[in-house]
Amino acid sequence: MRRALVLCVPCVLLLGGCLLGPNYSRPPLDVPATYRFPDHYAADIANTEWWKQFDDPVLNELITTALANNNDVKVAAARVDQFLGQFVTTRAALLPQVNAGFDAERQRLSTSSSPLLANVQNPVFNTYQVALSASWEIDLFGRNRRLTESARASLLSTEEAKRGTVLTLVSSVASSYINLRSLDRQLEIAKATTDSRAESVRVFELRFRGGEVSQMELAQSQSEYEASRAAIPQLEAQIAQQEDALSVLLGRNPGDILRGRTLAELAAPAVPAGLPSDLLERRPDLRQAEQDLVAANAQIGAAKALYFPQISITGLFGTQSGQFSKLFTGPARVWSFAGSVTQPIFEGGAIAGQVKQAEAVQQQALYSYRKAIQVAFQEVDDALISSQKLREQFDVQERQVQALATYAHLARLRYEGGYTSYIEVLDAERSLFNAQLSETQTQAGVLGSYVNLYKAMGGGWVVTAEGLTTQSAQTQQPGGDAAAQSAK
Repeated sequence: MRRALVLCVPCVLLLGGCLLGPNYSRPPLDVPATYRFPDHYAADIANTEWWKQFDDPVLNELITTALANNNDVKVAAARVDQFLGQFVTTRAALLPQVNAGFDAERQRLSTSSSPLLANVQNPVFNTYQVALSASWEIDLFGRNRRLTESARASLLSTEEAKRGTVLTLVSSVASSYINLRSLDRQLEIAKATTDSRAESVRVFELRFRGGEVSQMELAQSQSEYEASRAAIPQLEAQIAQQEDALSVLLGRNPGDILRGRTLAELAAPAVPAGLPSDLLERRPDLRQAEQDLVAANAQIGAAKALYFPQISITGLFGTQSGQFSKLFTGPARVWSFAGSVTQPIFEGGAIAGQVKQAEAVQQQALYSYRKAIQVAFQEVDDALISSQKLREQFDVQERQVQALATYAHLARLRYEGGYTSYIEVLDAERSLFNAQLSETQTQAGVLGSYVNLYKAMGGGWVVTAEGLTTQSAQTQQPGGDAAAQSAK
């Protein structure tokens, strides 16, 4: 500590103070040169409003509504305001504190308490005082500057957290809408299959009465009809639940959701390009984790500064008089100046404990930052491979559905011609029904994989989307975001 004090002497004289503790620099990170599963068709469009590539005006409007009304975004914005206030309060300690005051007092002295007051004719008197006072803690060793640095990093962290909320919201709305259109399409398939099988049951009942088919064949037809019919209420329940979940994302009570293009009509967005090193600047959660590390790093210097003296000066200038009319006359002037130095001598290890605690918190933030980066790489790789393989899977399932449709048609012709049993027809139609549902789910999965990829890669589009929430906030509370910008 003595050595640090000696080193601080020239700093105090030349620069007005020392700044204790480590200065932040980004720690060494193990960043791969490329992603594990790069896409050769990737395009550098991660900074655009990617959801508009689906070419569905209804989806665009849903996302705009969610950004304006979602309660999670409003909570995140309010949290930014909270930390802005904390930053402004902390920064104020760097400046002198000036106050003005006016005192008026009326009192009576006891004439029996002192012989000198025994002959006082009027022991009751008034006192008036107007004064301007100031106090300032001289931040020689940088404690308040480190605290301000930490508060500023915490403010920036909450702003990144808000952007992370916006990123998740946009992705959730897009995914929910795609899933809703997928369920709509599955319901259409289930209803169309049920109608087709209902017609088959009607024909089989007529043939059974005419003795053309057995009761077993009629029961088989009725069984398949009931199987597809049972899928309808299940899908209807899932659609209602998905609408309710999407309504909450939009910031309103559960209700119906407007539809736009069908699942097959939704255009597939381009795959965004980027390098792993870009994620450090493009993903809000990584920028948030780094600002948390900056804040924790600054707290170490603030804790170490407690070892050194705290120096403060105070002053007062004003007027004082026993008569209000003479309050501002010459002899009424009063003033005082004072300075104080407080140096810890023995504190039972309290300061050492605070330093150790700050260093431990900084280590936690460091490892959390490194883990967040690793998880980000994992999410991008997972999204890339998912996008590639789901596209391949959809191409295969599309051909499978075409083949099963041909198979079901030919099986029906063979049965009508008496060349095969009805079991072959049922098997073909059952396989076609299941394949159509699976194809629809995979088609939604392909579109959803693009959403996950844009979410994993982040990008400038998050700031664009955040701008929509800022415009809404300024409409409701003018000037709300300007203060946050001025703090930077």
